[in-house]
Amino acid sequence: MSKAEILVIDDEPQIRKLLEINLESNDYKVYMAETGKEGLLMAANHPPNLIILDLGLPDKSGHAVLKELREWYNKPIIILSVQDDEESIVKALDNGANDYLTKPFRSQELLARIRSGLRHSDHQTIQNVLSFEELELDLIARVVRRNGQEIKLTSTEYSLLILLAKYAGKVLTHQFILKEVWGPGYQMETQYLRVFVAQLRKKIEENPNQPRHLLTESRVGYRFV
Repeated sequence: MSKAEILVIDDEPQIRKLLEINLESNDYKVYMAETGKEGLLMAANHPPNLIILDLGLPDKSGHAVLKELREWYNKPIIILSVQDDEESIVKALDNGANDYLTKPFRSQELLARIRSGLRHSDHQTIQNVLSFEELELDLIARVVRRNGQEIKLTSTEYSLLILLAKYAGKVLTHQFILKEVWGPGYQMETQYLRVFVAQLRKKIEENPNQPRHLLTESRVGYRFV
């Protein structure tokens, strides 16, 4: 049986060393990243079984890293941070973290959280490729294909499409989509959303004027089928 692989994204050398010793002594294979950018790159090139993420990174917010990971990474992410206020914890969990531990932490508690996360992950059906008739969305490679041909999307178009596809069949409100893709400050910019939906339809639909996948729900939002 192969070892479970864990990626640690933390800028503190002492924490990284402590985690490396504890995790390797418990038969995990460990990879280390000091910055958010490095961690995102390592996760994309070699997706681990679990990620341990610090929120206080030197180059970008751990919350931002978490949101980027959750665009495609669907395995456990445990937050390990000195930030112990309720707002930070709720924000991290809302953004997709599976668990949250504050520093200083107890090694045995962290190991228990890791075992729990890996158990739940093993029982889930992991989908890294979403298929909808002629459309194929590769979440690992971040590539969208139509009839086998790659479609060039902007970062925002891709984020919008992936959000809709992950909730396929469900009506998503304008406010929910705007908040998830652009942020809380854009929740009333429905015209902004209409422009991007029109652009996306031109790229993924055979007939953008009669869409089969990206449907409008009048006065409410959009539904992907």
